[in-house]
Amino acid sequence: MIQSPFAWIGDQLDRAFRSVGSASDEEYWHENRRAGAAAVRRIGLADLGQALTKGLADFAANRTDVIFLCIIYPLVGLLLGRLASGYDVVPLLFPLASGFALVGPFAAVGLNEMSRRRELGAEVSWIDWFGVLRSPSIGAIIGLGMWLIAIFVLWLVVAEVIYVATLGPEPPVSVSAFIRDVFTTSQGWTMIAVGIGVGFLFAVVALSISVVSFPLLLDRDVKMETAISTSIQVVLANPVPMAAWGLIVAAGLVIGSLPGLLGLVIVMPVLGHTTWHLYRRVIEPR
Repeated sequence: MIQSPFAWIGDQLDRAFRSVGSASDEEYWHENRRAGAAAVRRIGLADLGQALTKGLADFAANRTDVIFLCIIYPLVGLLLGRLASGYDVVPLLFPLASGFALVGPFAAVGLNEMSRRRELGAEVSWIDWFGVLRSPSIGAIIGLGMWLIAIFVLWLVVAEVIYVATLGPEPPVSVSAFIRDVFTTSQGWTMIAVGIGVGFLFAVVALSISVVSFPLLLDRDVKMETAISTSIQVVLANPVPMAAWGLIVAAGLVIGSLPGLLGLVIVMPVLGHTTWHLYRRVIEPR
């Protein structure tokens, strides 16, 4: 029976969601199943370049599929813009946009799965984004994702407190008035300084617990606690490369936000694929 494109997509998604956690350990990991803690390697900035090169190669190999999937990010941006039309949330627009980096690793786990499958030599298409749902680690992946979402929500709460303590508590009368208050008053500059400082701390926490956690959960039979502790070890063992990676992510998201967040349809898949290859650089193979 010939289906419409929307019916076919719906059927594929229905099959994907019905298969949540359906794969056994042996079926999902095959002979590459690796249980237990992972050994962390020290890397240099050159390793970041190699991971980015491989991430770009994965994007080039699957660009039609991942662009189709990642179109959701500009749509989210348009939603944020619509929300900002009510001036009550204007002060939170930047925290909302910047805070997306906190949950980015969770949003990109499907891209990690596509890179994993391509590395194994399998044919990869957009539906493989949802192949992560079959993973025996799906519970841990969702649990870690919820932790990142909680950090994101806490960041929004703190950002609101910072705004109220500096420029608030009344909402701005317009976007232009808000921008003027931010950049032409001492309270505005205080908000910027405090917001950047506190936001940096949130970013460090999120990066530390998630930089390789999701790829590790996809690749090995480990618990969420093991994935988090391994990720923290990676950051502690490689402070300079991890700081550089954080800057790359931040710069990429800023560039991808222009114009109208449309650049994210390229930036997000490249960063997501690169995360998998960065994991491969910092974790000893078995």
